[in-house]
This record gives sequence, C-alpha cells and structure tokens, in this order.
Amino acid sequence: MKDSTFITRVVLKNYKSIAACDVQLQPLTFLVGRNGSGKSNFLDALRFVADALNTSLDHAVRARGSINDVCKRSDRPITTPDHFSIRLEFVLPDGSTGYYAFQIQTRLTRYMVQTEECRFQNKNLTTADIYFNVVKGNVIETSVKVAPAAAMDRLYLVNASGLPEFRPVYDAFSRMGFYNLNPDRIRDLQDPDPGDVLLRDGSNLTSVFSQLSPVIRENIEEYLAVVVPGVQRVHVRKFGPKETLGFRQYVLRNEHPWRFLANNMSDGTLRVLGILVALFQGDDNAQKRVPIVGIEEPEIALHPGAVGALLDALRDAAHRTQVIITTHSPDLLEDKHLDVDSMLAVEADDGDTVIARVDDASRSVVQDRLFTVGELLRSNQLQPDPAAFSAAKGKQLSLFDVDKLKSGKAKS
Repeated sequence: MKDSTFITRVVLKNYKSIAACDVQLQPLTFLVGRNGSGKSNFLDALRFVADALNTSLDHAVRARGSINDVCKRSDRPITTPDHFSIRLEFVLPDGSTGYYAFQIQTRLTRYMVQTEECRFQNKNLTTADIYFNVVKGNVIETSVKVAPAAAMDRLYLVNASGLPEFRPVYDAFSRMGFYNLNPDRIRDLQDPDPGDVLLRDGSNLTSVFSQLSPVIRENIEEYLAVVVPGVQRVHVRKFGPKETLGFRQYVLRNEHPWRFLANNMSDGTLRVLGILVALFQGDDNAQKRVPIVGIEEPEIALHPGAVGALLDALRDAAHRTQVIITTHSPDLLEDKHLDVDSMLAVEADDGDTVIARVDDASRSVVQDRLFTVGELLRSNQLQPDPAAFSAAKGKQLSLFDVDKLKSGKAKS
C-alpha cells in the first residue's frame, strides 16, 4: 500500500477516558474494541485539534460540554488531572517531518494553553528547522524573524498560519475530517455549500458530491452498486434554492431503472454513500485533499455480505489519504490479508481507556494465518499489548520537558 500517512504518531494524556496513549498510525488503521471502550474518544482528540484550528479553542471546548468534559475525570478529586495534552507527529505531502503539541491547563471551569510547540524540517529548504515554542501566551522561541502575538486562550498555530512557513501545517491539521454520518441530515433538502470538505454529519453531502470529478463519482457509484445491488447512478437534483441527490436503481424485473430521491432511500444506502464520499473527497488535488478521514463504525446498517466491498473501498482510499476506522465488527475484520500492524486494540480498564498495538500472542496467530483478526475479536481474544501500554504511560510523562518549562523554555 502506498504510504499516505499524515500523522505517524499520536501521544495523548488525560483526554476524556484516555489517561495515557502513545501509538503509531498506518495508512489504514483500525481501532478495535467493544462498545464503550473509548475508541471514539481517540478520534475525538484528533477532531478536537481540527475544531480548535477551524473555529476557536473555546468553541472546541464548548462543543464537548465544558473543559471538565474534555479533561479526564477521577472519582477521587485529589487525583483529578489539571491538564490534558496532545502531541501529533506528522509527515507533510512534500516530505517535511515534524510534530505539533500542546498542553491545556485546567482550573475549575477555566483553562489556558500552558505550552504549545511546533517543529518541522522543510524538505524544500536547506535552512534549519522551522519552529515555535509558546508558554502561557508568550512566544519563547521561534525560527521566524517577525512572529505574531500569542494569547493564553487560543492555539498559536492559528496566528502562525498567516506566515508561509507554518501555513502547510495549519492547512493539513485543519482539513482533517471525522465522521459520524446522520442519514436524516443527508436525506433532507440541503443548501448549496461552496466548501469542498464533507461535514461531520453529511449535511453538505450533495454539494461535496457535485464537486467531485467524473472519474471519482464513477468510482463511488461502482462501490455503491456492489453494496446496494441495483443502484446504477447518483446525480444532483435542484429544487429552487435547495438541492438533493437522485438515484437510479433497478427494481424487481423492470427493464429500466427507477428514479428515487434521497428521501426515499434507506439509512444504509445513504450512510454508505456518505462514507464513500468522505473517503474519496478532494479528488487527486493535493490542495483539496483531506489528509485524514476518521469514520466511526462504518459497518452499521450494512448487510454482512456487503462488508467485503466496504473493506475494499477503505483499502482503495488509503492509497491516497490516511484512514482511521473504529469498529467492533468481526465481519469487517475477517479478511486473512489484513495487516495486524494496522490494528490498535482498545479496552476499558476500570474506567480508563487502554489503546495499544495487539498483544504478541494475537499478532503471532494472525501472521501465521491460524486465525483472522475478526475471529479473535469474536472470541474476545484481541487484547492490547501490556508492554506497549506500560511503555506509553512512561513516555507520556515526558510529553513536555518539565524542567525546561519551569525555566520558561519548551522542549525542542
């Protein structure tokens, strides 16, 4: 598989149910675990970054309730964390590598950006690293000669995005897409939307679909026809200032396909179409591409016989954009050719979410083709590697260098 990886490593501390997490991501990554184990919280941490950059830090917090709903809670107030941290290591389309990290300090209902760092090596330049270090609203270090001001209640990368040096990093993180598609919102008549990124619930699906190239639309229709037999074509229909999707589908033994609007299609059909548009949005234009697509439980409402076609679409899309999937479906993971390295096992341990690579015993039986990942999941034998999780807890403490923070400098 072509390496489409944008985020190579994710380090989280005290985010919702995740006390500590340090994992590597692949071009196609599956977060596998039971309902309520915390899979969605991992995706939400990445979405938090995109939300805070696209709107504001305050909006990202309020969209999740309050800062107390974001920072991990404890049943013992004395041990309740007073901060949460996110570190994302990345590779940009031009090959530049680096990391972006921040720590949010919390106090009752208030919060501030304790520290924020970005550092990367631009492959197109022969100069040293491009970077900034911000502590409590003060720019401590930066590679640019004239730096914008910082504030304690917002992420500095938003201000730095006005500089050409940091714009590619901002663009990549702000264009990440995470989806929990709502068939009712897809079914409604929609307002035309000039944006080319699909919204989380699919409420601008018609506009995004209309902007895709004929080749990509045809590819989506082919996958849809396999999942939903009889569907031949999808097109845009205008109703005054509104728009919706129209479908042509063969019904019973009729010689010609019948025409249906989105409001006559099943939830499963609309969800599959939304997933396919999410996966292939942006065409092959590097400027429009969504670098990461995260989808929660894409197998919902699908017939088990159609899951194989969905897996083919996920693999196909992962050649051009990084894909992260949450699932608890053994049917989706039955393929013997699935790479066990693309699996992250998720488990709830006394209220804490444990996320790590699959344990060595499970890895061995999958690699030897004795069992599929789906079979292990069905028998409850797919477990996170205890050693990897223990290492993550130790690494998590060094997300930022405490000694340098105290002296007013962040770790480079």
